[in-house]
Amino acid sequence: MKALIVDDEPRVRKAVRLLVDWEQHGIQEILEAGSGNEAIGLIRTEKPALVIMDMMMESGNGVELMTWVDEFAGTTKFIVVSGHNDFDFVRQTVRHGGIDYILKPIEADMINNAVSKAVLAWRTEEEERRHRQHQSLKLNEIKPILGEKLLSALIDDRVNAEASLRRLSADGVLPPQIRAARLILVQTDSGNNPLLRRFGGDSELLYYAIVNICNEFLQPEGRGIAFRYWGGPPEIAILLWAAGESVTGLIGRINQGLYLTLQFRMHFGISRVCAFPGELSAARAEAAEALLRRNLLRHEDYCHYAADEPAAGAGADAAVDWVPGGVAGAGPDGTAGAMPGKGLGGFNGAGPAGGMPGGERAATLSFADVQEDWRLAVMSGTPEALSAAAQHWTQELSRRGVVTPQMLNAWKADALLLRGRLVRAALGSGADSALAELEQLDRENPSPQPGGYSFSLFAWRDWSYTFMQQLSQLLSARALKERNPMTEIIRYIEQNYPSDLSLQEIAGKFQVSREYISRRFKQEHGINFSDYIVTVRIEKAKLLMQNPHLKLAQIAEMVGFHDVKYFSKVFKKLTGHSPKDYRDQAEH
Repeated sequence: MKALIVDDEPRVRKAVRLLVDWEQHGIQEILEAGSGNEAIGLIRTEKPALVIMDMMMESGNGVELMTWVDEFAGTTKFIVVSGHNDFDFVRQTVRHGGIDYILKPIEADMINNAVSKAVLAWRTEEEERRHRQHQSLKLNEIKPILGEKLLSALIDDRVNAEASLRRLSADGVLPPQIRAARLILVQTDSGNNPLLRRFGGDSELLYYAIVNICNEFLQPEGRGIAFRYWGGPPEIAILLWAAGESVTGLIGRINQGLYLTLQFRMHFGISRVCAFPGELSAARAEAAEALLRRNLLRHEDYCHYAADEPAAGAGADAAVDWVPGGVAGAGPDGTAGAMPGKGLGGFNGAGPAGGMPGGERAATLSFADVQEDWRLAVMSGTPEALSAAAQHWTQELSRRGVVTPQMLNAWKADALLLRGRLVRAALGSGADSALAELEQLDRENPSPQPGGYSFSLFAWRDWSYTFMQQLSQLLSARALKERNPMTEIIRYIEQNYPSDLSLQEIAGKFQVSREYISRRFKQEHGINFSDYIVTVRIEKAKLLMQNPHLKLAQIAEMVGFHDVKYFSKVFKKLTGHSPKDYRDQAEH
């Protein structure tokens, strides 16, 4: 905290310095000025919390200084020290918010009391200022989110839509008397890692930037507003209500702004003109559907219009006007025209072509068309077969001229169904663990985003190759394991351990050499064949000991030992405890 002593007599300034206990009051820096004008300069640069001043000075008297402080440095507290017992001076001090008026000669107690009051008043007001500033910052953080939630309520909360509209109009977010609007969705891609990395991986910050860029083109012209839609998955919506240039032209300018800032252009799903706010929910569904049906092979198209609205025509491309009645739409010449009573219902879907010019319809590729190719490639497992199946699929997609996010989602779902059928047919009861393993591989190597910012047939070709390869490798590994004679030998021992099993008997039964069995047991289990059988018998004996009604002799016989003493000796060797001690410990 700083204090300023203002007096044209140096001895008075020195006396004040000596009389005030600055440290006790928490004042670290003391400044001096010899006139009112000099004090004004110091107050401007140093911003002291306290000014102790004389009234009668040659250059800028006390009244002038008090008046200036009151007007331009209202947070600064001041104390007057004067040799003039003049009522008018006292009145001026009180009028301008002075803390005290002290007569010379100065008494230490009096001036310290006055300084204490001034410091307390300054600190109290400073705390209040900080609190108000904090509240203002919090309000500034909350206010945009509140506005976005109110705008979202217009779309998905019919019960509170009217109340939200009144609040938005009162706050100046929306103009009055909007009767019609378009709803536009800006495509967002949570998997766009290069763009996310520029924002430190913070998707909320990325959405904030996109909304701000869109609003730079919408709000100065009073045409609409962009906002985060809070009614579902992360989406950025634009509410467009005012006529002007074409929608395509406006979006082109917005996209250029996005590109200059983010080096990415984005896709926009555009609803038809709808009644406001009653049909906004249907308009949002239209805009979302337009994005799902966009043709990913048409890389230059960023505007995707709702079903049955010819994107190339003036009617679809015109904006919307807000008028005090009816529903305003676009006439054939691109101007706004009234469409009273016409809602969003009653139109057919855009079809798989996703709004291609002139109502063009392409024969879309079904997964059933290539399902057999994929199955044979998986069964073959050769790189050539897998590559040919993946290449054929993407070539057919390209040849037919239409690929939409909707189609890719359906294809992916069908591919997963095929995988499930093949795994269950091949593995039976072991299918669940195999499918869980494949799902983990899916998480480690996810497919490209069907609705991503950029689309590459090559990326989908590589994904389909990996998808089929992982399935083929898993099925081959499981089949090999099933055909492995050691798997059958282990299973046979588990089922026949009470019998007198010999290496010769097992070798003959499974048509392998005794040397092969001995070597594989050493490799896979670290023990020889006979020791493995003994280990299995002791483990089974441990389970049987949990039954208190079985005697040790009975247990020994049940697991393949014909001599209870030999059983006890082997049991202690392997477990470190006699059968009796082991059973006693288990019971307690």
